[in-house]
Amino acid sequence: MLEAVVFLIIGLVFLVWSADKLVFGAAALARNIGISPLVIGMTILAMGSSAPEMMVSATAALEGKTDTAVGNVLGSNIANIALILGITALIKPLLISSAVLRRELPLMIGVTILAGVLLWDNHLGFYEGVLLFVLFAAFILAMLRISHKEKTSDIADAMLENQALEVPDDVSNIKAAVWVVIGLIILPFSASMLVDNSVIIAQYFGMSDLVIGLTIIAVGTSLPELAASIAGVMKGEDDMAVGNIIGSNVFNILAVMGIPGILNPSILNEYAMGRDFWVMLGVSLLLVVMALGKSRSVNRLEGGVLLCCFFAYQGYLVMNMTA
Repeated sequence: MLEAVVFLIIGLVFLVWSADKLVFGAAALARNIGISPLVIGMTILAMGSSAPEMMVSATAALEGKTDTAVGNVLGSNIANIALILGITALIKPLLISSAVLRRELPLMIGVTILAGVLLWDNHLGFYEGVLLFVLFAAFILAMLRISHKEKTSDIADAMLENQALEVPDDVSNIKAAVWVVIGLIILPFSASMLVDNSVIIAQYFGMSDLVIGLTIIAVGTSLPELAASIAGVMKGEDDMAVGNIIGSNVFNILAVMGIPGILNPSILNEYAMGRDFWVMLGVSLLLVVMALGKSRSVNRLEGGVLLCCFFAYQGYLVMNMTA
């Protein structure tokens, strides 16, 4: 048991590290071949924080653990809002001024409702997975079009400018390629290590596949979003901090949840829809109320409320870990 915990932590560390290096190398290569920093920021970097979830989802699905994969999506989205934005708002209240964010928030709610529609029958099928991937591609194209309009307009969008500045510069092709190769090698290996040892721990404590995805794996794979949000708010880039969370939640549902649907269509644990979906929708709506309110902000009190919601939910899961 202790050995499984140690290997789980090692797998998690290497998962996050390798995902970061893969995205760094891919972004640098893209910039070197002439792709604009804005396009890279809206695609490669935006998807980068969801890379751990994507790899874990694929690994779990291939091992027949579709409940774990879906639990990872639902749990990560809940953690992104309730845990990560809660912590970030406690550090510094988040002011939201970006027009892009005001458009993305309703989109996040729409995509969240779509997840509920697909999970309503407690089954995730192949064609549902394909639908999610098609919508994911459409979302990326739409965001690129919006970003291009914002760039050419007289009014600059702070989030888009900050996102473009995150693209690595002055990185040689060889160095970038090395990081891509290292990331591609270590990422699937670490994801497999994480999933395998999570299963061992789950079996030891009698936890269901769904709960292990909602708890340990979800929180672990959300660490890149936590780091990005804290770094953003410390630099005064509040829109960037919130934007990472909104983008990650959309990516998780459209791309990450589409993976198990395609690789391993399955009947799901009824609690995924009957319990966890509603928690995800609830915290998503709570964020919208906070962010689009009169103050256009998430203050420390609201951050504390989000954090309390997260710990209450996790406590409930631990007390009902077999469900």
